[in-house]
Amino acid sequence: MGDLELLLPGEAAVLVRGLRSFPLREIGSEGWNQQHENLEKLNMQAILDATASQGEPIQELLVTHGKIPMLVEELIAVEMWKQKVFPVLCRLEDFKPQNTFPIYMVVHHEASIINLLETVFFHKEVCESAEDAVLDLIDYCHRKLTLLVARSSHGGPPEEEECQSSTPMQELQKQAELMQFEIASKALSVLRYITDCVDSLSLSTLNRMLSTHNLPCLLVELLEHNPWSRREGGKLQQFEGGRWQTVAPSEQQKLSKLDGQVWIALYNLLLSHEARARYCFTSFAKGQLLKLQAFLTDTLVDQLPNLAGLQGFLAHLALTETQPPKKDLVLEQIPEIWERLERENRGKWQAIAKYQLRHVFSPSEQDLQLQARRWAETYRLDVLEAIAPERPRCAYCSAEASKRCSRCQNEWYCCRECQVKHWEKHGKACVLAAQGDRAK
Repeated sequence: MGDLELLLPGEAAVLVRGLRSFPLREIGSEGWNQQHENLEKLNMQAILDATASQGEPIQELLVTHGKIPMLVEELIAVEMWKQKVFPVLCRLEDFKPQNTFPIYMVVHHEASIINLLETVFFHKEVCESAEDAVLDLIDYCHRKLTLLVARSSHGGPPEEEECQSSTPMQELQKQAELMQFEIASKALSVLRYITDCVDSLSLSTLNRMLSTHNLPCLLVELLEHNPWSRREGGKLQQFEGGRWQTVAPSEQQKLSKLDGQVWIALYNLLLSHEARARYCFTSFAKGQLLKLQAFLTDTLVDQLPNLAGLQGFLAHLALTETQPPKKDLVLEQIPEIWERLERENRGKWQAIAKYQLRHVFSPSEQDLQLQARRWAETYRLDVLEAIAPERPRCAYCSAEASKRCSRCQNEWYCCRECQVKHWEKHGKACVLAAQGDRAK
């Protein structure tokens, strides 16, 4: 590894071996929190390894110890908790937490796992080690991308606006909503990496992607709606690194990372021999796919030369006859994690919420200080700066920033004026972070 290490090789192996699945009732418990911290450390170390290009020990450990299916199950479990338990928890009359930090950790857990999966799924052996859980992961990615398309008519993620009368729980719900947009972008990357392995996927997996979910047509809709780009004040902005960033005029023809992931996934699904043999080119599918011709400009092909092959395929498709829907009898596996978790917990959502209210999300002041100290040790400033994908951006105007909030050390600003303007939004988080530092 490089000079900067969060985990030693032996420590990483111990953490990976200890990973396990938790029942929904135990989400947020002490043992669950410890594993969440361990996953965050593995996540940051995996990014450090990938950035330094010095091998991928975290990915190798996850494959060796067969932990990828377990990560997929934990991802779906916390997704279900957020859909089924979190809303019930928010409606409980006696749920008035003085500090929402413990719940935020649970809400953030989904983002942590999908980020780790995005980092390691770049390697084909990880996809293979997912085994049957890859079906559940494909369903998960499909849910996230469908939601992304559905919300695109509203201009992407909600704005980071804060109302003076908002309660801490309302602010937490707003943060959870904002987080979903970034989670969806990670899910897109994971799906693209799965399509890299399309020729070695099982028949059931191919059928799930091409027939059940019709991913090629969904990807076309993503390109049409382009939910990660918008115009604000006459300027083009793109959603990258968890926030909207203004794109300089000289960079506007440059292919964004998310657009690139969509194009590569389409290329894999439409030009792979196995996928083309299984995909039914109905009149609807043909009409949707031919929309891609308008997007395939010379500028785009110059940036992704392989798309010239996609151009040729679409030209050929325009001249071919459409196919009727296939009625082949196919015996296939179906995803089982979501269905099993829902079956095990059906009718128990309120009971789980009340249990967690009493035993999980009402910590003492001493427990909060201990947790804050542990998180301060986990999120080391030198590590966070090393894994940052680019130079810091101003939290208010998104320009390159060189000044950091002296109180919490978390937010960056380009000037004092921007820091003052942003204080209304940043104040609460700044106070909480500063309290965590003092607890050390």
